Amino acid sequence: MELRIFTEPQQGASYDTLLTVAKATEDLGFDAFFRSDHYLAMGGVDGLPGPTDAWLTLAGLARETERIRLGTLVTAATFRLPGPLAIQVAQVDQMSGGRVEFGLGSGWFAEEHAAYGIPFPDDKFTRFEEQLAIITGLWATKVGDTFTYEGAHYQIADSPALPKPVQDPVPVLIGGHGATRTPRLAATYATEFNMPFASFEDSARQFDRVRAAAEARGRRPDDLIYSNALVACVGASDAEVARRAAAIGREVEELKTNGLAGSPAEVVDKIARYAEIGASRIYLQILDLDDLAHLELIAAQVMSQL
Repeated sequence: MELRIFTEPQQGASYDTLLTVAKATEDLGFDAFFRSDHYLAMGGVDGLPGPTDAWLTLAGLARETERIRLGTLVTAATFRLPGPLAIQVAQVDQMSGGRVEFGLGSGWFAEEHAAYGIPFPDDKFTRFEEQLAIITGLWATKVGDTFTYEGAHYQIADSPALPKPVQDPVPVLIGGHGATRTPRLAATYATEFNMPFASFEDSARQFDRVRAAAEARGRRPDDLIYSNALVACVGASDAEVARRAAAIGREVEELKTNGLAGSPAEVVDKIARYAEIGASRIYLQILDLDDLAHLELIAAQVMSQL
C-alpha cells in the first residue's frame, strides 16, 4: 500500500507552507505530494493568505524536490483550455524529470467560478470528456505529426502537439462517485481510478463498476490502479487524536467513521480493509499543514506497518 500526502491549500496555505510539507513528504518516505485545484476556501474559513495556483505550485515543487510524485486531485476542466493545460502539464513533467501525475475532473464548485470570473457551463461533463481526448491525444501524437480534433466544445486544427512530457504516457487519474459515465471515462483514459471520501462498501461497488467498464473497453481490469482519498487524523493517544480533530474543526467519532482516524494501530487496520477491496494507494488528506509531527507519526507508526 502506497501512502500519498494530499493537501487542500485553498483553506489557507502559502507556497512556502506547501514547500515545507512537500519536503517533509519526501524526507519521510511518502510516495507523492498532491494538492487540490481550488481558488476559494470552503466551510467558513478565511483562506488567508489566499489561493495558490495548482500548476504554478507544482512547477515550483518540481524544482525543489527530487523523488516524490507530484499531482492534482484533481484539476478542474472548467479552469483551463485543453491545449494550454496540456502544455502546462508537459512542462511541469519536464521540470520534474518525469514525476507528474495528472488528475482531471469536470469542476463542480460554482461559487469559486463566480468569485474569479471563470465561466461555469451547464454541460461540464461533456467538456471534461473532450478535454481528456484532446490532452491525451496531444501527448500521444508523434513528433513531426499533427493533431486535429473536432468536438462540440473544442476544436484543434493541425496542432504540432508540442511540447512532449518526459513520461510516455503521463499517468492520468480520474475519480468520482458517478455510476455510469465516470467508470466509462476511467476505463477509456485513466491509469488510476480514485474513490474520494467513501466507505468500504461504496468503494468496492465503484471499483467493480470500473473493472466492468475496463473489460467492456477490452482492457484488463487490473491494468488500472485503484485508490482512495481519506481525511487523516492520527494520534499516539486519545488526547492527541482529539487535539488534531479540534484543530481541523471535526469530531473524533465522525472522523473514525468517515476517514482514517484514531491510533496508528486503528488506522493500519482500516487501511488493510481498503486493501482487501483492491485499493493499492491511499491519499491522506492533511488539513492542518503546520502539524508536521502528524506526518512524522504516520510515517513512523502507520506507513512502516503496511
